[in-house]
Amino acid sequence: MKDQAIKLSLFINYFVFAILLNSVGIVILKAQKVYGVDEVAASTLELFKDMPIAIVSFLVASFLPRIGYKKAMLIGLGIVAVACIAMYFGNSFWSAKLLFASVGISFALIKVSVYSVIGLVTNNEREHNSLMSNIEGVFMFGIALAYFLFPAFNTEGDPNAWLNVYWLLSGLAIVSFLFLLSADFKEGNEIPGSNLKEDFLEMVKLMSRLLVIVFVISAFLFVMIEQGIMTWLPTFNDRVLELPENLAIMMASILAISLGIGRIAAGFLTRRVSWVTVLTICLLGAMAMVVFVLPRAVTANIGTVETLADIPLIGYAFPLVGLFIAPIYPLLNSAVLSALPKKLHSPMSGLIIIFSAIGGTLGSRLIGILFREVGAASAFTYTLIPMTVLLVMLFVLKRLTEQAKRARVEG
Repeated sequence: MKDQAIKLSLFINYFVFAILLNSVGIVILKAQKVYGVDEVAASTLELFKDMPIAIVSFLVASFLPRIGYKKAMLIGLGIVAVACIAMYFGNSFWSAKLLFASVGISFALIKVSVYSVIGLVTNNEREHNSLMSNIEGVFMFGIALAYFLFPAFNTEGDPNAWLNVYWLLSGLAIVSFLFLLSADFKEGNEIPGSNLKEDFLEMVKLMSRLLVIVFVISAFLFVMIEQGIMTWLPTFNDRVLELPENLAIMMASILAISLGIGRIAAGFLTRRVSWVTVLTICLLGAMAMVVFVLPRAVTANIGTVETLADIPLIGYAFPLVGLFIAPIYPLLNSAVLSALPKKLHSPMSGLIIIFSAIGGTLGSRLIGILFREVGAASAFTYTLIPMTVLLVMLFVLKRLTEQAKRARVEG
């Protein structure tokens, strides 16, 4: 029962941050319409979100076990509760930047803690794969909720009405804080080194391992794909499909829902099928969606749209790419963490987050540049390049994780 309570607290914390983190695509659209900034300037919100994640992860991940995972998550929830209220009163592009910087700092603490605790409450690779996929799946359902929450508070003719959503988000953070505070949380004693200096050096040493190098390249490529599509899908719906603003945002929820379903499904599949088999099929499916489905959506004559029911089926098709890209991130993370000793899970989680944040920032910015230079209709086609490279990296990573596991057994 104790492990079940801990797992539930991980799900709740991740759900809250899913809404906050991935509202960035919605706020990018609002920034262009309400604050009058262009595409490239608006894309800097991704930078303000992801760079604090990378920096804080680098600084604290190696010795976070000494701070305590529970305490770190409580600090993160407290910061975002205050930041949401500040966004309401600030009501400016700079306030949005400060909000996402605060969310980024907090999420670094949350994500390192969650990834490390997964290793403490699972007993083998298949359990690890399953729990990681399920938690990341719940994260995606949190993202989907964001695409309905923001339009619910959006009122035509009142450019400030949408800000009321931040009172609700602050309340959710406080509820999550109180639930975690009351949870019986025994963290174990998995510390990388004998002091803070050695803790940090363990994370630096990890970066010299070939397994870790290949993994961070793979994670970097995936997050470029996912964040690039997720961040700019509301703008794609608004410009290419010419949907009303609220519907453009709601339609983006289909991607998040498909990502959630895909990750939960992967949690069950990997109990029976090799993770590399699952990911190979998924990448090939995602590439097929970009090649065959995306062009049809771009050239479709959507017509006049007033409700979701007015949108033809082809308008719903491309966001279903989420079903195929969904399992990639959690299964890559689980594969590499399962291959390492538990005392290295916290520093390795830090590296995962650092390179994921960099990949997310570059992915969003590159797609933003492509939206401006080649047009919204063609920008997503360029995701085929990192997809192809990632497909090759999967098989290299599979071989390296097997070697690492053998070395642990023999050692």
